[in-house]
Amino acid sequence: MRGRTRATGLAFVLAVATALIGCAAPEVASPTTSAGIVVTFEVNDGERFRVLLIDPADQAIALRLLDGGEGPDIPNGRIVRDTGVNEGWSWSLDPTDFEFADLTTEVCDGEPSDVESRTLTSDRYCPWSARVVEIEPAS
Repeated sequence: MRGRTRATGLAFVLAVATALIGCAAPEVASPTTSAGIVVTFEVNDGERFRVLLIDPADQAIALRLLDGGEGPDIPNGRIVRDTGVNEGWSWSLDPTDFEFADLTTEVCDGEPSDVESRTLTSDRYCPWSARVVEIEPAS
């Protein structure tokens, strides 16, 4: 039964993502932009970090979350020690190893400053309280 629920949920997310790809608002970057979109997340109503999203399904989820919609909402990506689009920090999340998750392990939860100081020892970052606050086209 659990497999059916997950499959049904996945089918729903894919259907919504497909619909959103063709219906992005003009003031927001089109999720099919070949360069991707840059999503700004805020953690615990304080610190912010930015992620380059290149996968159209992830882009659609980010757009839906910014619009107040539901879905998997925990950003989850592999930490790389390169700034990329994550200005102000010495790290970023690998755009080729990123997903939105419903659940993650506690070991990758924390503040962006925990990643910066290496207090967070996981090779992944997945802040549970993160929320999408801005989306812009990647340059």
